Amino acid sequence: MGTFTAPMTSFSSSSCTTELVLPHTSSVGITWDRSLGRRSFRSRIRTGVASHYLHRIHCSSAVLSIMAEEEKREVFDANGAALLVKELRGHFNLGKTKGYEWRVAQLKGISKMIVEKEKEIIMALQQDLSKPETEAFVSEILLTKSSCEHALKSLQSWMNPEKVQTSIMTFPSSAEVVSEPLGVVLIVSTWNYPFSLSIEPVIGAIAAGNAVVLKPSEVASATSKLLADLLPQYLDKTTIRVVEGSVPETTALLEQKWDKIFYTGNGRVGRIVMAAAAKHLTSVVLELGGKCPAVVDSNVDIQVTARRIIAGKWACNNGQACISVDHIITSKDFAPKLIDALRTELERSFGKDPMQSKDISRIVNLHHFRRLTKLLDEDGISSKIVLGGQTDEQDLKIAPTILLDVPEDSLLMTEEIFGPLLPIVTIDTLEDSFDLILSKPKPLAAYLFSNDKELQKKFIKNISAGGITINDAVLHLTVPGLPFGGVGESGIGAYHGKFSFDTFSHKKAVLHRSFTGDSRLRYPPYEPRYLSILKALMNRNFLRVILVAFGLSKP
Repeated sequence: MGTFTAPMTSFSSSSCTTELVLPHTSSVGITWDRSLGRRSFRSRIRTGVASHYLHRIHCSSAVLSIMAEEEKREVFDANGAALLVKELRGHFNLGKTKGYEWRVAQLKGISKMIVEKEKEIIMALQQDLSKPETEAFVSEILLTKSSCEHALKSLQSWMNPEKVQTSIMTFPSSAEVVSEPLGVVLIVSTWNYPFSLSIEPVIGAIAAGNAVVLKPSEVASATSKLLADLLPQYLDKTTIRVVEGSVPETTALLEQKWDKIFYTGNGRVGRIVMAAAAKHLTSVVLELGGKCPAVVDSNVDIQVTARRIIAGKWACNNGQACISVDHIITSKDFAPKLIDALRTELERSFGKDPMQSKDISRIVNLHHFRRLTKLLDEDGISSKIVLGGQTDEQDLKIAPTILLDVPEDSLLMTEEIFGPLLPIVTIDTLEDSFDLILSKPKPLAAYLFSNDKELQKKFIKNISAGGITINDAVLHLTVPGLPFGGVGESGIGAYHGKFSFDTFSHKKAVLHRSFTGDSRLRYPPYEPRYLSILKALMNRNFLRVILVAFGLSKP
């Protein structure tokens, strides 16, 4: 798949001319598909919120007929998806992806792409989400490149068989666990971190030796288009492919038999993915989300705590992150002090008018903007706002907003917020926070800010979550030695570092034996002394084993 953008409003050939009727401020992207040896032009006209596809095509009736037939052939449907999977499986079965050299070459290609196309990646992220350059660099460029370098450094040791101890039943023998690639895998990515959450699982799939199909999110259209353009330039096009599109294309892909499906997104679509995978008994990884709580004790450094909550909420794509702080739980007495600290640090971070700040992302699109404002418009909610609350539908901006003690049955407290709204729930004692957290589905992450070591131990022991960070937020995902994934409704499976390699590998058990040391114990006809010897072995009574074996003791 290759793409380019052209500053034009029409293109022509010898037989027809296509005029693109554009809104006042639009950009045109013309995309063609080389994967099946043909050209198919698709125009994308983007405005600030929606995409319009307006064409006036002036052609002869004969040309129109030909174009109509080509359009039918070029739709990516279940047949096209089946052909794609068949092609990739053919290359995989030839062993092309299994060698160390191929894996290293692809990982180096990703690393090179990140370095050479950094500006283009940053620009696409700004176009999709208005991400501040520094935030985009850290969360999408730096972390992804670090992950790639870690895989390159560790790949040989990951691929080496793991020796395991054998039992007396197999003596003499040796055993090992061999990591082998699963085959052809599908990665369905999401829009909030559209580059890193696409490339990170691809790194793991490649490191494990798989052929890969990546389906980026159409919501982050600029990044999706960029990935479709760049990956064929830097990676092996015969084994790694990008499929752009929306629901029809994703549905066509999900109808196929894969060796693994890796999905990042929400629980509703996660259930659809899991149901589709079940038809083929395909294993899945579901990276979902949930309502990630932050419990704040009164014994903390309040300014540092406020800054770290801001970093784990509004500096995380303006709260549009699966592990961003969803709500705070603290004591009634401490809540006013925490709100004052958050107010001070928010002004320091985003200025007196955060709606004008260049250091905070916008809401991704109108649908999600209205979803968030609906949470604020619910009865009894507006009176709970203690900071922020400003909205701008035209620019898709919502100010950092703090609410105090919203009703427990409100949408803010029952749905994942995934945006810049932060409810604070007050309780009598911090131990009460445990019951509150445990009453909800298990979150992807949980955070505790406290200097109380005993409270920290209780929190880690009693709170079930995908991951926990003490006295900070979000940062656990940056540690390559830690698995990143959910539990229960927040997800299935984990990745990052070697966990990514393991996720896309089958752990094959291998036992080696020679033809020496063969024992009659396992073969019929069974003699009474055989059973006596086996029972003695089970009880580790080796003296009796010797006595029975040499006839010095009765069975």
